[in-house]
Amino acid sequence: MIEMASEEVNMSLPDSGLQGDISVPVAEEKEVDSGTLDEPVFQTLKRDVVAVGYKFTHVIFPRRSKLLLHDWDLWGPLCLCMTLAVLLQGGKDDTEHHEPGFVEVFVIVWVGSFIVTLNSKLLGGTLSFFQSVCALGYCLLPLVIALILSVNFSAIPVSSDSARVFLFVLKVIVVVIGLAWAVYAAFAFIAPFQPPRRKALALYPVFLFYFGISFLILLRKH
Repeated sequence: MIEMASEEVNMSLPDSGLQGDISVPVAEEKEVDSGTLDEPVFQTLKRDVVAVGYKFTHVIFPRRSKLLLHDWDLWGPLCLCMTLAVLLQGGKDDTEHHEPGFVEVFVIVWVGSFIVTLNSKLLGGTLSFFQSVCALGYCLLPLVIALILSVNFSAIPVSSDSARVFLFVLKVIVVVIGLAWAVYAAFAFIAPFQPPRRKALALYPVFLFYFGISFLILLRKH
């Protein structure tokens, strides 16, 4: 009788879903995003080159865009720094004028940008360290263009003093334009992230940084 009663009770109980399974569930395999690990090297390089070139357009046409600061990199500044160092280094036979070597220019550019960035951070700037270095490095583009033009001016054969003076004045004009262009572009990127009452203190070293590089370009004799 007891067995029949228990069977009737079990039959009358609804399926409440309380029955479990002691087997351990196996997690479903999820696709792992490998990022750029599986793509061809050429495609990766192409994308990086396009990104660097697009950031150069923000310097050529200065605009208050956060792309250069948000998606920062040091490839563009590195290429510009190496170009400056190669073109500014003095020749081995240069004894009359002491011109900076490759390592000296490289150190001047990077140490100078680090000092300017450190000054900005100490004054309360909200840009990260590498964002500021990235912006300062990309804004070297106008000075690199001025240096390339000055190299072409130096390659022009001249036979009179008046022609040499004209080329030197033309070189000064090009470098001054490059300096103003670089400073304006750097101000456009860095100034909005500085405290309003300390913008002058933060931006004055930026001008000195680019002015020093411009002075090296004017000193170039070969």
